[in-house]
Amino acid sequence: MDKIVIRDLRVKGILGIYAHERVTPQEIIINVTLYADTRKAGETDEIADCVDYEKAANLLKTHAETAQRQTVEALAEDLAKLCLALPGVQGTRIGVEKPQAVSFTASVGVEIERFKR
Repeated sequence: MDKIVIRDLRVKGILGIYAHERVTPQEIIINVTLYADTRKAGETDEIADCVDYEKAANLLKTHAETAQRQTVEALAEDLAKLCLALPGVQGTRIGVEKPQAVSFTASVGVEIERFKR
């Protein structure tokens, strides 16, 4: 399966279980791989045959900024469902990271893969 990537989508949102995380939006980094067959788009060179990665990025950004989830796992599941609903997408890999979560790390987070059944 071909891959469409969105790297280092940076958003600010409420994400976490601690009181201070529930008040002030923090940076969240999202990495996405969309699995799709891109052959037709490659042959026709028509945008109508492509997966709309700008739409995907905007959907993910909006959701991450407004969802106010407690865990990165829950946010990752939300984002995977949004990706799988996009036309042409057969699967997705979602990474959600919190750069400020653990002070002595660059970031911590989860990465999941989900596919249409």
